Amino acid sequence: MIKIYRSLLLFIIIFNYSCEQPCGECFTPPEPFIFEIADKTSGENLFTKGIYKASEIEVIDLSDSSRVDYTFIDENDINLIQIHTIGWKTETVNYSINISNKNIFNLYVDAERISEDCCSYTEFHEIKIENTEYEFNQETGIYKILIEL
Repeated sequence: MIKIYRSLLLFIIIFNYSCEQPCGECFTPPEPFIFEIADKTSGENLFTKGIYKASEIEVIDLSDSSRVDYTFIDENDINLIQIHTIGWKTETVNYSINISNKNIFNLYVDAERISEDCCSYTEFHEIKIENTEYEFNQETGIYKILIEL
């Protein structure tokens, strides 16, 4: 009887270690797109300066004219526009960012959601900001949109 238990135990051990162990899933959410709207000459934030109001922002999907969710970050008077809906799936987006019914810039993004080696992440193939001048800060990930007043 002991021999049967030993054989069974040995079989279970060998079977468990010979099977491929499932990897732990990892998930990396897409980076949000963050924009500061600034005076081209002074570099001052135009929301902080009082030129624009957060209530006047509109993000429109140009493919179907629908409104796109965004967040306005006003904590500590930072005043940034954050679009966090891009890259959760493979997609191409073309958005118009408007303030006071005026087009400030267009955002084009070609994003691919990739799953490999038990992980998922977003690869951005192309990002274009059109109809304006801008600077991109790689350290903060913020696009500074430069507006000539």
